[in-house]
Amino acid sequence: MMSKVVKMQDRKTIPTGYKQTEVGIIPEDWGVDSIGHLLSITTGKKNTQDKVDDGTYPFFVRSQTIEKINSYSFDGEGVLTAGDGVGTGKIFHYLKGKFDFHQRVYLMYNFKETLDGYFFYIIFSNYFYDRIMSMTAKSSVDSVRREMIADMKITLPPKNEQTAIALVISDTDALINALERLLEKKQAIKTATMQQLLTGRIRLTQFAKHPDGTIKGYKFSDLGHIPEDWEEREIGQFAPLQRGFDLPASKRSEGLYPVVYSNGIVNTHNHFQVKGPGVVTGRSGTLGKVHHIECDFWPHNTSLWVTKFIKSDSKFVYYIFKYIGFERFASGSGVPTLNRNDAHSFKVAIPSSLKEQTAIATVLSDMDAELVTLEKKLAKVRDIKQGMMQQLLTGRIRLSLDHQP
Repeated sequence: MMSKVVKMQDRKTIPTGYKQTEVGIIPEDWGVDSIGHLLSITTGKKNTQDKVDDGTYPFFVRSQTIEKINSYSFDGEGVLTAGDGVGTGKIFHYLKGKFDFHQRVYLMYNFKETLDGYFFYIIFSNYFYDRIMSMTAKSSVDSVRREMIADMKITLPPKNEQTAIALVISDTDALINALERLLEKKQAIKTATMQQLLTGRIRLTQFAKHPDGTIKGYKFSDLGHIPEDWEEREIGQFAPLQRGFDLPASKRSEGLYPVVYSNGIVNTHNHFQVKGPGVVTGRSGTLGKVHHIECDFWPHNTSLWVTKFIKSDSKFVYYIFKYIGFERFASGSGVPTLNRNDAHSFKVAIPSSLKEQTAIATVLSDMDAELVTLEKKLAKVRDIKQGMMQQLLTGRIRLSLDHQP
């Protein structure tokens, strides 16, 4: 049966069908109860060193990572959270089955008939951090005491509505997990493709053959075997880096042109120093980040930039710089600084043909665009889930199998 939705109107007064409670305004047919009245709470008996890399059962420790172990102390439905450590109040797990858990991990189980286990996981993980933060004057929580959990009040919709809410959120979680796995897979494919194309180990079809149809071969160089029609060149010979510029206070105003710092584009201004397209990387502070800028821009003095591309394609240079990893040229014992001379003398193999450079860059750009689209979709679904929880867990939107509008 399809769920029916009833929406509560935004009003300053308590709407008809709702009531004021210690946890806020909720539907009249919802209850409020303490967690300790609705389930049992215990802690584990294991230590982190008890984990087994190829163990049979899940082992929950004080982190989001689920370890493995060859023993189990619980078999059933449970919700777990870290009792202390850096993830206090932020680490939650829901599981049905056999598992073991750390002595400083809390397990909530033995749910009363009036409480859906997954609904509890959703509401607990959504509100517990705010609760424990309200109980400390510090910016973090060192540990969780049992009563912090047991005395926490939660809303209690009718059981069938809890189940409906849990189903909607779990379906959204499944979509988020699927998108995360897809994104991870696509990122791995892109990394492998980048490695293969930028070293010539794989050639794009249109550049892999001679005019007579024979396959192009490889030659030996200081870099090992490279395609016969590629060149071994120092970075300074095809993409010489220049130091960025100070940004005078008189020119610090919002505008059309990006200002690129060592850690990326921070803001825009009405003035530019160099004409794009260009490639920018960090000179001091944050090293290793690389940015391709299509328009005119201002490279900050914490960055190095290049707009003079000698027999090279700007986007191809961008990917070469990303592949190299400029943090390898760091020097200094304090704030890391990129050694430009070392970078300039570093040798890479690049196609002699600008067309092949551009084609390689286009393939990688298309893959980046696909990744950006997936990241935006994932972010949108996460936002939708957060919005749904805010509405469903307060009863502002009713979701029930038999509730009448």
